[in-house]
Amino acid sequence: MTIDLATIDTKAAFHLKMKRELHFPDWYGPSWDAFWDAIIAVVEMPDCVVLTNWEAFAQACPHDMQILRQIIADYQQELPGKSITLG
Repeated sequence: MTIDLATIDTKAAFHLKMKRELHFPDWYGPSWDAFWDAIIAVVEMPDCVVLTNWEAFAQACPHDMQILRQIIADYQQELPGKSITLG
């Protein structure tokens, strides 16, 4: 699955995009803890998620991008065989 982040330049926009694309529940809130819980235990994630055009988000939200990179690394350790990658 590919998720295009070309228009994403805020943390709130990132979380809204993930909620829509990955079918998170209505109660999902825009936080990194909620994102982690959703991808680990709430929704059935595709085997591979590729985030494309992420550079604008990284430039606009460097701290959040750092958190996302750590989540990606932790995700692959937690769920071998599944991946989230920056493409």
